[in-house]
Amino acid sequence: MGVRRGSSGGGRATWTIFGLEIEQIGYQGQVLPVLFASWILAKIEIFLRKRVLDSLQLLVVAPIALLVTGFLTFLFIGPVTFTLGNLLTDGLVTVFDQLEIVGGLVYGAVYAPLVITGMHHTFLAVDLQLIGTLGFTFLWPILALSNIAQGSAALAVMLATKDEKLKGLAGTSGLSAYLGITEPAMFGVNLRFRYPFVAAVIGSAIAAAWITSQNVVANSVGVGGVPGFLSITSSGWIAFFIGMAIVIVVPFTITYLLAKRKGFEE
Repeated sequence: MGVRRGSSGGGRATWTIFGLEIEQIGYQGQVLPVLFASWILAKIEIFLRKRVLDSLQLLVVAPIALLVTGFLTFLFIGPVTFTLGNLLTDGLVTVFDQLEIVGGLVYGAVYAPLVITGMHHTFLAVDLQLIGTLGFTFLWPILALSNIAQGSAALAVMLATKDEKLKGLAGTSGLSAYLGITEPAMFGVNLRFRYPFVAAVIGSAIAAAWITSQNVVANSVGVGGVPGFLSITSSGWIAFFIGMAIVIVVPFTITYLLAKRKGFEE
């Protein structure tokens, strides 16, 4: 393999491998290259394990999988995902800069439905990408408030119902959501009766629009619930606490009033 160092016409240093000129990119703080490279590595390892004799797997599978993944990452995966990550970051920053209230309102409204599909895990990579690129993320604070909103709706059900079994489920799942685990509250209570879930989404959207308009950001990803303020930059604490008040009061009030009016017919 011939490897030499050169420089591109634009002045950026490059490597030349097999006739291909690759820019010398630093991937510090990048998330997408790691995720895609790990996925490729896993697929290659599974492919090899099915075709290599058991007696040779220890010597063959891991070295070949790492070598192939390394070359693919260096030549293709790294540069492509680096570009995609920067485009994603720049796009989100532009939206939240130009239409901050709309961006917060939309993300606050769609985050809980994304949890239902499991797609919310994708945004963890986006948060880490933002932190690695900008040093902070404006999306994660919205996640923390969305979790609290689901907990507030569940706690309203706990107070409104006379069913002891439902009361216990709503209480424990509501507290769990306040600590960042929303699935018990969402699937066990809020989605079951529908309007508590809608009330939580409304509260989350309003609070998200508020904290986005106040430029609340987090410098790390932490526990997505009441303890979430620990990840928020100190300059945004007051605005974030006001957002917390919104996601406590609005979902709770809407859910409680509708529960008293509609009851708990499934």
